[in-house]
Amino acid sequence: MSNDEAAGNDTGGDADERALMRTGMHDNASWRVFTIMSEFVQGFNFLARFDHSVTFFGSARMKDTDPYYVQARELAKRLAGKGYSIVTGGGPGIMAAANHGALDADGTSVGINIQLPHEQRINRFVRDYVTLKYFFSRKVMLDFSAEAYVFFPGGYGTMDEYFELLTLIQTGKVEHGVPVVMVGTAFWSPLVTWMRTQMLEKLSAINPPDLDLFILTDDLDVAVAAIDEGMASVHADRAKTRGHTHLSPEEKIGQATRPMAGTEQ
Repeated sequence: MSNDEAAGNDTGGDADERALMRTGMHDNASWRVFTIMSEFVQGFNFLARFDHSVTFFGSARMKDTDPYYVQARELAKRLAGKGYSIVTGGGPGIMAAANHGALDADGTSVGINIQLPHEQRINRFVRDYVTLKYFFSRKVMLDFSAEAYVFFPGGYGTMDEYFELLTLIQTGKVEHGVPVVMVGTAFWSPLVTWMRTQMLEKLSAINPPDLDLFILTDDLDVAVAAIDEGMASVHADRAKTRGHTHLSPEEKIGQATRPMAGTEQ
């Protein structure tokens, strides 16, 4: 039985793709653009089902015996136990650790999945998931998947997501105040030092407040408290400005596509 069949997920996207391949339309760039558009609609509607969501990023290559895996599992367990939905890219490593922790607490375990060579496959701890064909679509979904973000050590993919998320917050595409927690001071501290000395002090390529968009810690109590406080603050702002705390798919798309302000790059 396939993962889609086991979880009761719709496999219509794959069927549509096979139909396009049979007709030769699969190679038509315009049809691929339509597929990407449909994945955006599918993805945002899927994510709208989950409130108080926290997305975990980190290396797909971490073994379940790695201390960072153990720590990610424990953090996700604590957050799920408080009612947060745990969202990942659906793959192995830190993603599996977070989904594992969500199940430990009988919580909501969500995956935004895609197949990549050697590293990506849906992990066995995911219970609700959407499978996207295009990497670009999945990347956008992960950027807008949650109301708090946790980064564990990882490689290029983790760094890509980390700097993109900071840029989205800096430019207002993701709300200011959304918690971004970096776990693992031994790994992250040299990067933060470089950001401060090179990006800020030497080049003035960022502003001092840009280094306040995240927190760095090894303490899971600090991480949980930062997520609690940050999310409560974001929800209070939404209630004041929008009259509600949970963003609809249309509101998320509107925020992601709003025009740049004159002060932004």
